[in-house]
Amino acid sequence: MAGATTAQRGNPGSDRSARKGTGSPKPPKPPKAPKSGKPPKSEKRVGPRGPGARTRRGPVVLASLAAAVLLAAGGTWVLYGSSWLRVEKVTAAGTEVLTPEQVLAAAAVPVGAPMVSVDTDEIENRVRGRLPRIDSVDVVRAWPHGIGLKVTERKPVLLIKKDANFVEVDASGVRFDTIPKAPAGVPVLELNAGASPSVRRFDEERLLHEAVLVAGALPEPIAKATVQVKVGSYDSVVLELTGGRTVMWGSGEQSEAKGRALTALLKAAPKAGHFDVSVPTAPAVSGS
Repeated sequence: MAGATTAQRGNPGSDRSARKGTGSPKPPKPPKAPKSGKPPKSEKRVGPRGPGARTRRGPVVLASLAAAVLLAAGGTWVLYGSSWLRVEKVTAAGTEVLTPEQVLAAAAVPVGAPMVSVDTDEIENRVRGRLPRIDSVDVVRAWPHGIGLKVTERKPVLLIKKDANFVEVDASGVRFDTIPKAPAGVPVLELNAGASPSVRRFDEERLLHEAVLVAGALPEPIAKATVQVKVGSYDSVVLELTGGRTVMWGSGEQSEAKGRALTALLKAAPKAGHFDVSVPTAPAVSGS
């Protein structure tokens, strides 16, 4: 009996191919574990998150705010409400003609008030307004209980005769006080501008300014020896010195140079009676 034909036996290769195509797929290989045993970077924990973390930080923030409020309230009470930092002592320094008591009375610093509430600018304005002789005031807090006043008085460089009294004028032209007796070493102004042809252009206030300019520029030894400053016109200022000596000063221009020239002349000719420094580069002396 004949065996199975080739068709019946089938093709062995095709049979193997069929079995291969219809077989189950191989399962994937599991991922390799890290050698170090550490979890992957994507699995690292950054820190606690979520409502629990916020709940833990809440009390800390509230406690800090409460402490800040209490500290601020305590500081305010110490500065304003307690008796620790209050004005107990007020002092004045720098007076020459005035007395410290006069300055303290004009300042009217509220003793017993909180140190921090003292208005130093108001005190300065009060002192200068009530005492025109005061040129400047420096008010300082001397913690924990003191207030100090450092004053600078105006210094007269010229006197203006007014009836039986004298008006003091400082180097800025400020008339700050009227006194019954002329202080030593301060010259008296004698203004004779009525006959001056330039009186319309240079009125009395302008001539007073020139006299103050000259008097304020005098070297101290010459200022103390000056008895009068006579002003006849803008460019005719004459100084009367002790011992009957006279100085032709001219105008108020170049006053510093004129002062230096006069100082040299007084040393060179101490017995001279007349000096001319109206042109400081060519001073002259006579009557020696």
